[in-house]
Amino acid sequence: MSQLTDRIKEEIHEAVLNSKDELESFRLKYISRKGRITELLSKIGSVAPHERKEFGQKVNHLKELAHKKFSEAKEKLEKNNEGNNSGIRALDDPTLMPAPPAFGRLHPLSQTQQMIKDVFFRLGFTISDGPELEDDFHNFTALNFPPEHPARDMQDTFFIKKTDNDDEDDLVLRTHTSPVQIRLMQSSKPPFRSIMPGRVYRNESITAKSYCLFHQVEGLYVDKDVSLAELIDTLVMFVEMIYGEGVRYQIRPSFFPFTEPSLEMDIWWGDEKNGKWLEILGAGMVHPNVLKACGVDPEIYSGFAFGMGVERIAMLLYGIDDIRHLYDNDLRFLQQF
Repeated sequence: MSQLTDRIKEEIHEAVLNSKDELESFRLKYISRKGRITELLSKIGSVAPHERKEFGQKVNHLKELAHKKFSEAKEKLEKNNEGNNSGIRALDDPTLMPAPPAFGRLHPLSQTQQMIKDVFFRLGFTISDGPELEDDFHNFTALNFPPEHPARDMQDTFFIKKTDNDDEDDLVLRTHTSPVQIRLMQSSKPPFRSIMPGRVYRNESITAKSYCLFHQVEGLYVDKDVSLAELIDTLVMFVEMIYGEGVRYQIRPSFFPFTEPSLEMDIWWGDEKNGKWLEILGAGMVHPNVLKACGVDPEIYSGFAFGMGVERIAMLLYGIDDIRHLYDNDLRFLQQF
């Protein structure tokens, strides 16, 4: 929470309010009834009792700071408008300082992906990359997907027809970044410790919670005597670095064709009374069939893999309730980051 209040304080100081639009955007973002400061006040009940006083003081300070900046900027704009009404436009006065230049900002998805990369850099992972247009072997077969698996169906996958020859296998827009794991294991020898960030595609209806493309970060660690305990320890360190050491999490059994055993990780989102468990990633021990398909001896090596959606991580970090906002390219939304 302390990091969040410090970040908002820095944003308020850096905010540029040289127009009515910028002033209104600032008001909506910080001091309106649905603004970030009001949202912070609603979270006081979820803060540990011994930290509430300090947290409340910080939030009140942010509130005073935001109102002061808003009032001063509003007064300055009104004075400038009065001068403009005298018949001399402020922009025509050569003695005035020019307006500050507009600086570009990283997209919230890029910011979130960089945060994830930074965490795994610190944990000793490298980065691997692969093509977005994949063949059936790398996208499905090598990952232990049986021929009748529903993920191969047209409703989930975008298929790209190579030629008019029906005997030739079609290509697919990759449905996950796991094929990069296959290419990594095929092209080098263990041990492997790498993450694979990138875009993936699913033939799904576009709603507030789903989109036809999204971003994933998958990870792979293969070596001798790799254990499930190492996987769980890695995932716990990850969520604590992203959401803070006080984050509540749970790990539960799941199923994926390419891992055995498999698990999913949830975090508790919201206060104690009105919160809920939200799934943020899937993981498991690499299935022996996957190792065999890549020429790695499962009698000697073992490993774990995990995968997470960058959009889900970003939506939870920034309180975004509709995935479509991340793709609308609305400057009013993007300028908040």
